Amino acid sequence: MARSSAAGMFELKDGNCTLDLFEPRFSEEKLHDHFRLICSDPAYAKVLPVIQSWAAGLLDRKGESQKFIKEFQSTFNSSMWELYLNRAMGDLGCSVDYSKSSPDFVVRGPGNYEFNVEAVISDQPPTALQQKTCTEQEFKTRGALKLIAKMRDKLNLYRGVNGKKHPYSSLSHVRGRPFIIAIAPFDSNMSLFQNNELVNMVLFGIAPPVLTGPDRGKQERIGSLVTPSGSPVQMGIFTNDSFKEISAVFFSTVGTFGKAVVESGIERLVRSTRYRVIEKDKVEVGSKQWQLGTRRLQLGPFDFLTALRWENGSQISGADMHIQRSSLHRETHLDGLQVYFNPYAEIPFDPTFPWPAEVALNYYDVESADHIAPHPDGALVSRQVFEPTHYFLRVLLESNGLLAK
Repeated sequence: MARSSAAGMFELKDGNCTLDLFEPRFSEEKLHDHFRLICSDPAYAKVLPVIQSWAAGLLDRKGESQKFIKEFQSTFNSSMWELYLNRAMGDLGCSVDYSKSSPDFVVRGPGNYEFNVEAVISDQPPTALQQKTCTEQEFKTRGALKLIAKMRDKLNLYRGVNGKKHPYSSLSHVRGRPFIIAIAPFDSNMSLFQNNELVNMVLFGIAPPVLTGPDRGKQERIGSLVTPSGSPVQMGIFTNDSFKEISAVFFSTVGTFGKAVVESGIERLVRSTRYRVIEKDKVEVGSKQWQLGTRRLQLGPFDFLTALRWENGSQISGADMHIQRSSLHRETHLDGLQVYFNPYAEIPFDPTFPWPAEVALNYYDVESADHIAPHPDGALVSRQVFEPTHYFLRVLLESNGLLAK
């Protein structure tokens, strides 16, 4: 397999062994398609050391490093999520005890606050033949069912269901500390285009908001979804004590390979959506930035904006959807990370934890049955990267109403 000459520039030492995430450990046919692509395409040479840097400390685990590298090369997505989280822990002001092999991250935060994080993804079938096309509604139903199934699997590991000898709840470094599930959707190519609608269904039993008409912003309740076999699956697992062992959920749709691409600075087209909100009394008279309705603008060469604004009680809410060159796009590692707190948790997560400004926090008010989401203005909702070609630029502009088809 052809490899970038840049691969040798980033090596980590483990005793006398050099640990390189991108040194193939399998024959080519056993390597994951994504792994083969990024190693063989010279355009990604600057991305590889970014990903390698995310592994700092993670590859120091005795008996675990070789296994992790092999999983990264053969299954890719779950390892990418762990690599993203590993770097995120540092950006959250936390350290990880790598001497513990499970759960995935035994964390110490500011003020020596300790908690545990178990990572999981909803992945797609390994081959294209097993992947089925579906409508948007089918995608949402299937995606939500996969998310809740993966969360339940991790809850069972915690509880010791099915005779697990050493459930997480029995470990001394887990007992008495918050237990968090960190989950990301990789179950479909469409997963990269979703925001938090599906996880809202799973955790809070809330349907996607109405986007048009007099009921704009209204969200219905969803009690359950039906599996292909006809069995109902209850939604809203944080609206009761059924998952009381889980203190919180970390969620992101942008903690992906695309995050590394953005951080590397290579030339790409980026489509991103950011949440916008402001109190009405803070809007300057005549402000175009907060003008109600939809505005489509070209801000410069390869820099396009669709701005949506609507009234929402005492606020003006909306979204900014950018299509621009990667050199114009700004994104931190924590941008797009969302945290959902379980109001029924046996061990609640510390409400005074100093979250960085770009992290979006989500609460559930038990009395009013409302989703409380004090997301910061400018919170990243979704982001995708594309090759910097005229073809992709045209497709992106047409799909966002910026260019006639």
